Amino acid sequence: MATLHIDHSLSKDSISVLITDPVDEYMIRTLKAKGLKIVYQPDITREELLKIVENFDVLVVRSRTTVNGEIIERGKRLKIIARAGIGVDNIDVDEAERRKIRVVYAPGASTDSAAELTLGLMIAAARNMYTSMALAKSGIFKKTSGMELSGKTIGIIGFGRIGYKVGYVAKAMGMKVLAYDVIDVSKRASEIEATVADLDKLVSESDVISLHVTVGKDAKPILTRREFELMKKDVIIVNTSRAVAVDGRALLDYIKKGKIGAYATDVFWNEPPKEEWELELLRHEKVIVTTHIGAQTREAQYRVAVMTTDNLLSALREMGVSI
Repeated sequence: MATLHIDHSLSKDSISVLITDPVDEYMIRTLKAKGLKIVYQPDITREELLKIVENFDVLVVRSRTTVNGEIIERGKRLKIIARAGIGVDNIDVDEAERRKIRVVYAPGASTDSAAELTLGLMIAAARNMYTSMALAKSGIFKKTSGMELSGKTIGIIGFGRIGYKVGYVAKAMGMKVLAYDVIDVSKRASEIEATVADLDKLVSESDVISLHVTVGKDAKPILTRREFELMKKDVIIVNTSRAVAVDGRALLDYIKKGKIGAYATDVFWNEPPKEEWELELLRHEKVIVTTHIGAQTREAQYRVAVMTTDNLLSALREMGVSI
């Protein structure tokens, strides 16, 4: 992170905070109580932001606002960029560090919400619930067939907080758990009797594959045509982390070939989808999509607000602000 710079000219009465995305009221209320000047514009356009960001010491965003180099360059007074979320994918952290701007966020605050959504999507896909619901809504009470998860193998790609929680619940459901990560997760895996596996073993042996990775928007896919070839027929893939972790065009091909049983996701390559292959994937009967709601629970949003606020205030104190 950025080198700490103590500015003895700062005082809490002089600090202006711009919040450009919807946040829990706790954050606004707490920052105001600390004497900071708050400007809350959750619907601000990018053009408007570029015009006014130079007037603020702190910028708070969620997912809607992308803080790229242009915004950081315009923010001549910026000392802190805070993201009310578990990652910083939409912030140019390298540019912020270069300009000695501190970046804070709320890692782990929405673990339970994301894990619960993952499990919900997995069950919905396994029991073909989307089709059954659509039939019932149409007045057609025709039974649909699915599969039990008990006794099946779930392969978890990315065994951090969320992946571990999904594995913990899956184990309680009677599933065998395989874990893959780029770091050593053997100790964590042993806590739930999960088996650490390489990627090839995981994709070839799993009945369900669940992705829980943090990668940049330009990262190479983890699941490509090679991995799809190794998978079992009718495998269920659940993705509540990053769309770019999957080669979308290849995924569509293998769904159309009948290799993939279901793809259940909370994330898309473009939101909303705009490319033709994305739209075809979106419309496919074997695809279940939610609208990026992994952290969208009252409880998670409150925890995110509390943690982000605490980290923001701590950063100001480290900069010499008496607050």
